[in-house]
Amino acid sequence: MLEFEVMKDAKKYQQKMKKIPIPEPILVPIRISPIPSFITWQRLGESMKQKYEQPLHYLTQILLKQWDESRGNNEVMMKKPIGNVIDPSKAEASVWVIEQFNRQFVSHLYIAELWISDPNYHHFVDDLQNY
Repeated sequence: MLEFEVMKDAKKYQQKMKKIPIPEPILVPIRISPIPSFITWQRLGESMKQKYEQPLHYLTQILLKQWDESRGNNEVMMKKPIGNVIDPSKAEASVWVIEQFNRQFVSHLYIAELWISDPNYHHFVDDLQNY
């Protein structure tokens, strides 16, 4: 029964995410007004959600978390802003390309499968009530 409910929720989630347009600046990266320096990929994602007033896909948020984890627990690395290594406009544009793919092409069945295996998935699912 739980799996069926999760599948229904994942289907609704993916249908709503498909309808949310990617912000126009992604189409011409030069026009992107960069987000101020950010320390982590997850912080970049949070800043983008605030700047564009829209959610990021569950899978995009998981990927940003994995990118942060890939830096290791090195205290020096974790304090070095990612914006010092990759141009903030390019970082933002990269996230939007990934977001577009996740919104348009990911199967709700795949999302449901991940949600069933991750009891904390709610931490990475933005509220879509206003969409």
